[in-house]
Amino acid sequence: MRTMIQSTRFPMFILMLNLFIALLGQGMLIPILPEYLKLFHAGGTVAGFLVAAFGAAQFLFSPLGGQWADRFGRKKLIMAGMFLVVVSDLIFAVSTSLPLLYIARFIGGISLGLMVPANLAYVADITTPETRAKGMGYFGASMNLGMVLGPGLGGFIAEMGVRMPYFVASGLGLVAALLTLLLPETLPPEKRTLPTAKKKGFTMGEQIWSSFKVPYFAYLLIILVMTFGLMSYETVFSLFAETKYGFTASTISIIITMGAIIGIVIQIWLLDFFVKRMGEIKLIRLSLIMTPIALLLMLIKVNLVFLLFASALYFAFNAFLRPTVSSLISKSAGDRQGYASGLNTTYSSLGTVFGPLVAGLLFDKNVNFPYIFGAFMLVAALLLTTNAQRSKKGNRYASE
Repeated sequence: MRTMIQSTRFPMFILMLNLFIALLGQGMLIPILPEYLKLFHAGGTVAGFLVAAFGAAQFLFSPLGGQWADRFGRKKLIMAGMFLVVVSDLIFAVSTSLPLLYIARFIGGISLGLMVPANLAYVADITTPETRAKGMGYFGASMNLGMVLGPGLGGFIAEMGVRMPYFVASGLGLVAALLTLLLPETLPPEKRTLPTAKKKGFTMGEQIWSSFKVPYFAYLLIILVMTFGLMSYETVFSLFAETKYGFTASTISIIITMGAIIGIVIQIWLLDFFVKRMGEIKLIRLSLIMTPIALLLMLIKVNLVFLLFASALYFAFNAFLRPTVSSLISKSAGDRQGYASGLNTTYSSLGTVFGPLVAGLLFDKNVNFPYIFGAFMLVAALLLTTNAQRSKKGNRYASE
């Protein structure tokens, strides 16, 4: 964070800590998911539905999270989201049936639906257009760090009981929620939107309809299609690695940890360099070429080293995608950062809802189908960048 203003470093640290802890609980689940689902006699389809429940809640509440961040301030929404993370992890820890797992995942989706738009808006508030991509990179790196430590930490703590990792995640979430009290509010009362239900975009239908008219709509479509494709990897990877390669939870943890470390390195130290060197549009296009290639390489069964290479390729270019597109959306949003961040999360959530459902169903048909489908969707997102570039001619911040 050396290139950022001194006054922004502490708020950025708190934001990163919150997202790190929120994703830590998610990371703990990944390597033990195959064994965990066996307790419920479930497979890929249920895994897809669990992820979809999370995405559905995030989709439903992201518009509210974005609007409320503009109406009530960023800090209140971030705190509310963190407290719901605590509740979600706690319910997951005590669940004895699939319905309770779905409830826990739904509450977890609500938490990110409220918290992520507020976090994105907060980052936009404390960065300039020139440092926006770097700020979004830190934002993504904190999520990746949670995914780095989550699997390993979850496996270690699970030695004391399979439910113990979620009790620990819940306790850490409470600490982060309390630390959020130290965050300064970045949206003064005079800049907040009026609390009227008649305001355009208040309902879900109006929110989606109004998004068709924003200047960054093409980027929202890229977020949707891109997430749809990426979720094919993320939803069934543990099941894929166990079924196709016969890998254990510890080996799966190594692969995921390696990938997340690559993501952190790229988003903290390399993202800003490549954005300045290539421009955002070209970097997005390159990433949307390389990620489907990586997905298809995973279908070729060779050995662990080859899968590590393909996974590293995937994680590296995936790390460029999300913060770069989010940066372009933020630069186009003007003073409606909460609203734009809510739309960003809404469209991402749509992909998170339907991507896992399709991936889970395809996996139960053939272990390779989710990756073929994911590659196809990422190529579709690449084609969308042409329209996105045309729609942004004249935007001085959307660099080539």
